[in-house]
Amino acid sequence: MKILWRITSVYKTIKNKQMKCFLISLTAFFFSFAAFAQTAEDSVKATINNLFVAMKNGDASLFKTAFSDSAILQTISRDKEGKTHVVTESIDEFAMFVRKLKKDSADERIHFETIKMDGPLAIAWTPYNFYFNDKFSHCGVNSFQLIRFDGIWKIQYLIDTRRRTGCKP
Repeated sequence: MKILWRITSVYKTIKNKQMKCFLISLTAFFFSFAAFAQTAEDSVKATINNLFVAMKNGDASLFKTAFSDSAILQTISRDKEGKTHVVTESIDEFAMFVRKLKKDSADERIHFETIKMDGPLAIAWTPYNFYFNDKFSHCGVNSFQLIRFDGIWKIQYLIDTRRRTGCKP
């Protein structure tokens, strides 16, 4: 805000109309540049957020763009006897499920707890609460592995947990 105030005060003191136009153009340029500046961490978050926006909107096409061509999607679950199982689902099958969702029916609310990066590799740990038709359903954690292909982050591997106890909705 201080910068904007200074620009405004300088603008008021300039008498030359061409200088005022130049100052306006320069200010617009710097603000637009700052708006588009994004850290690598912001880009990772944007990829993951787009995945959940797609789910919430029932947009299978946007959902699929978050993943690499060879991505793996898995869920850790427990059966009635308490045994742990890992269930693998294809991205295309899950995208068909997303396509059938009514807008705003699936709302996974995530929290970015950890993001780590090394070159083209990133991991993200995102605890979540899942709501279906505005009712709390379950919670868990998503573990993402992302790879940057040609400057674009894609999810390579996603595994999650799901539980109904110990949640903080």
